Amino acid sequence: MKVLLVGSGGREHALAWKLSRSKSVYRLLAAPGNPGIGALARNLPNTAAEDVPGVVRAALDHRVDLVVVGPEAPLEAGLADELSAAGIKVFGPTASAARIESSKAWAKDLMRRHGIPTAEHKTFHSAAPAHRYIRSMPEGAAVIKADGLAGGKGVVLPTTKGEAERAVSSMMGGAFGKAGSTVVVEERLSGVEVSVFAFVDGTKVSAEVAACDYKRVYDGDRGPNTGGMGAYSPPEFWTDDLAGLVRRQILEPTARAMVAEGCPYQGVIYAGLMVTLEGPKVIEFNCRFGDPETQVVLPRLATDLVDVCAATAEGRLEDVEVVWDGRAHVAVVMASGGYPGRYATGDPITGLESAAASALVFHAGTASTPEGGIVTSGGRVLAVTGSGADLSEARARAYDSVRAIKFDRAHYRTDVAGRAVGAPV
Repeated sequence: MKVLLVGSGGREHALAWKLSRSKSVYRLLAAPGNPGIGALARNLPNTAAEDVPGVVRAALDHRVDLVVVGPEAPLEAGLADELSAAGIKVFGPTASAARIESSKAWAKDLMRRHGIPTAEHKTFHSAAPAHRYIRSMPEGAAVIKADGLAGGKGVVLPTTKGEAERAVSSMMGGAFGKAGSTVVVEERLSGVEVSVFAFVDGTKVSAEVAACDYKRVYDGDRGPNTGGMGAYSPPEFWTDDLAGLVRRQILEPTARAMVAEGCPYQGVIYAGLMVTLEGPKVIEFNCRFGDPETQVVLPRLATDLVDVCAATAEGRLEDVEVVWDGRAHVAVVMASGGYPGRYATGDPITGLESAAASALVFHAGTASTPEGGIVTSGGRVLAVTGSGADLSEARARAYDSVRAIKFDRAHYRTDVAGRAVGAPV
């Protein structure tokens, strides 16, 4: 099978790594790819992931059998719809189904209509009524969310009503472009946060897998939200009973709800949950794998990923047994100095080969030089994944490998999975 992977980040490098190990793949392409992906696939650097006509044209020109879409933006833009219309098999939801991520307001209303547990919320299209609603809430009780896609940075957790009001004004003032023209204000949930992933072929929901990620830039969950600074799997609190509850109350009802709404979901669904005293509740849904959760989840997938993607796309997921192994994985993101604010690029990276001897090193914001070197080209530069029989072993391997990699002003969190093992680095 000839497979085209769409995307260029760390998630896509992890997908490329897993796809390249499939017995079914004889050629792997990536649009546009990155240097890490280029070691596993043929990159198509002139085809951007968001260029829907360009991706369709590349898929037709190269006669691919399956397209696997990594990021959310091309799905929102209708890439899956256009590929299907061209007769090309695609792993990823239609634009109407991708609304479960591309419009938080739509997703919240879906959950309300179908009884899927989530936080109380209200949606606003102008700032003044949102400010009045915030003033009616207890201090520090509001979460402010941009309705549309904002690269993982469209959620603010203010500690005061004033901060909440300023967040609304900032979003509606254009901080995230049209993504912030509508804002969701919801109650702040208390509990333990977890990311849960499952494949859905419209009606069938596969076995699920869970991970925990770290969104804040600094240790101790301080600083602004980022695209993700680390992750680990399996969570220390994840049990069969909790998994069953999430399946019965959230994953399966959501699949049924999407069918009832006329937009059956086909792809991987990512439920960001808070495990509260009342049970698990949905913080948000995403229409793709998480980043950096993918870098700890896919290494646990014992089933051939291409077989799963093809079965999902063809509506026959019941033919494939999705199995997740029990080994532990910890991923630590290495970021450029200044991220998630302004940061420099073009800094040489050393130590990659040494680190790869004992861990998986997934490229995100990297570029190749004419001399064959690797330099930084983004905010999140690398995700380094260690594995082991337990989280302590996986964590030690991840951090040992992180310390082997050098680039100017590199920074990373030192507490990834620390709470799970009860010890600092």
